[in-house]
Amino acid sequence: MADEVILLDFWPSMFGMRTRIALEEKNVIFDYREQDLWNKSPILLEMNLVHKKIPVLIHNGKPVCESLIQMEYIDEVWPSKTPLLPSDPYQRAHAKFWGDFIDKKVYGSARLIWGAKGEEHEAGKKEFIEIHKTLESELGDKTYFGGETFGYVDIALIGFYSWFEAYEKFGNFSIEVECPKLIAWTKRCVKRESVAKSLPDSEKITKFVPELKEKLGIK
Repeated sequence: MADEVILLDFWPSMFGMRTRIALEEKNVIFDYREQDLWNKSPILLEMNLVHKKIPVLIHNGKPVCESLIQMEYIDEVWPSKTPLLPSDPYQRAHAKFWGDFIDKKVYGSARLIWGAKGEEHEAGKKEFIEIHKTLESELGDKTYFGGETFGYVDIALIGFYSWFEAYEKFGNFSIEVECPKLIAWTKRCVKRESVAKSLPDSEKITKFVPELKEKLGIK
């Protein structure tokens, strides 16, 4: 019996982009189901009872929530294709550390760039730049975060790239000026078919932000 794989997602979600990329890297055929986060569907509410958030990966009727966990799950269920995590225990732990760092640090500061004003906005922008300089330092001169192999940490971060144009517009700064090596890394990543297919157009994201602010009641 063939696997039934469904992804409940929302097109601008950098977290959902992770799961899309991971599935594409493994050549897994999946049914993408776009969700309206302001009018949540019965299947989303049923499959993510705790957080009621996307993305939700449903494999043969069983839900897996949280994008980093989904990436690990995909790597374990479909191991024959390109591994996302290293087999070495230390390198694996190291990759998970940076995935957790990205999860805890990047989104919060990035949201302040387009969703806050005054001192809070400036503090968010400063923190965003510092976080990405830390990530750039970890990348160093490597092709990808894991060395020559595209993998877990790359997938955890690259979804945010589709939002960079919006951050630059609303923050009035250049990420490439601040973090040139990181931008060079993004350009390598988007050459991969899995990434190119999974990331929305940056201009579409930038045009979406005012609509998002209105829906969230941000002036």
